[in-house]
Amino acid sequence: MNKFSRRSFIKKSGLSAASLYAASNLACSEEFEKSQSGGKYMGDFAAPKLETIRIAVIGVGARGSGHVKQLASIEGTEIVAISDLYEDLVDRSVKACKSQSNVRHQNISRYFGDKNKWKKMLTDVKPDAVFIATNWNNHAKMAIESINQGAHAFVEVPIAVTIEEMWEIVNSSEKTQKHCMMMENVNYGREELFYLNLCRKGVIGDLLHAEAAYIHELRFQMEEQERGTGSWRTHHYANRNGNLYPTHGLGPVAQYMNLGRGEDQFSSIVSFSSPAKGRKLYAEKNYSKEHKWNALNYNGGDINTSIIKTNLGRTIMVQWDETSPRPYSRLNLIQGTKGTLAGYPTRVALEGGVHGETKDHHSWSEGEGLKSLYDKYEHPMYKRLGALAKKMGGHGGMDFMMLYRIVECLRKGEALDQNVYEGCLWSAVSPLSEASVSQGGMPQKFPDFTRGAWSQTEPLTIIS
Repeated sequence: MNKFSRRSFIKKSGLSAASLYAASNLACSEEFEKSQSGGKYMGDFAAPKLETIRIAVIGVGARGSGHVKQLASIEGTEIVAISDLYEDLVDRSVKACKSQSNVRHQNISRYFGDKNKWKKMLTDVKPDAVFIATNWNNHAKMAIESINQGAHAFVEVPIAVTIEEMWEIVNSSEKTQKHCMMMENVNYGREELFYLNLCRKGVIGDLLHAEAAYIHELRFQMEEQERGTGSWRTHHYANRNGNLYPTHGLGPVAQYMNLGRGEDQFSSIVSFSSPAKGRKLYAEKNYSKEHKWNALNYNGGDINTSIIKTNLGRTIMVQWDETSPRPYSRLNLIQGTKGTLAGYPTRVALEGGVHGETKDHHSWSEGEGLKSLYDKYEHPMYKRLGALAKKMGGHGGMDFMMLYRIVECLRKGEALDQNVYEGCLWSAVSPLSEASVSQGGMPQKFPDFTRGAWSQTEPLTIIS
């Protein structure tokens, strides 16, 4: 297509450069979907048992420093290497690991200073598992390299930024028979586990609709200008327009609904963003006119609202807002034919009421009024690990419980609680929402990263 005809096509179709890029990315996705990886399906995959898990960590700034310390405290682990751009961060985490045991974690290889030192670490150390907590753009390439080097990969959210990267992760995991799990910690929250059990026990009937969100005002991160989350996230907020962080809210409700696990699957998404105001105003108020944050053109809407449709016709509203001055919420609502569960605060409405508390579904049961339900339906895993998790910390204990379960599954040779396809499906909301926003809310089809095998995948069991 010559320059004139291409320009004419863009003008006539109303497509922006962003939407053309998105369309191209999704076309690549369709080709991946038609092809085969040459490996084996990973939906219920259980790796051979590892009595001791030799662990390497890439990125120990914010999330990574917490992960490595907690991993070091769990029996059956040995931290063998840590990599980060900054020597002081590596040294801090090495010291934290050694403080956890007089026997384990005493010979930790240190890699720092060069952006590619993590690659050398993988070839030098040959770890069993790699935990990745770096900026979003690095997640996919680090995970793929890790599994190609023979390690299981555990990646902070999101698992990848583009659909093409997600397909590369799926194909690499299937070919190598190595786990690649996105570490969605919120699935291990007390409320989320409680609701999962209530859904599995049929307390709210057939599931119809869910609402999920990440509402968390984080403008203060713009103070992290050279190091830290704000130094790189700010550019994403400026240059991308969609739901950039969907998984904290979406992960739990997707597992309530058994999406991608035998019962139902993601089908399509439509997405809309509000005007982009807050970040620009914040930069103008807090930084000089010449500051780099005032040189950015903030294109990402302050709040994004997306609607997902599933194969069974269920709906999920997913919202994202890290800019507006409002209280924190993940919504965490799941609605069924017999009642509704909702978060912030934790509350339940059931047809016929909650025994001893409410008469009908016209009022919520919350606080102390939920005691009878907790007594009956508290998740068995929370009963087993909740007290220890709260003591160890990390977002109220959910971080520790997630890491404990990863180690437990690897040592027992059991399937993980979250498979590679779930990580990709939940993360796919970001590029798909960007494509939909750029096209005026046009529906976008979810790739089937399982290539149809999801229907044979067992739902996540209620783990004791």
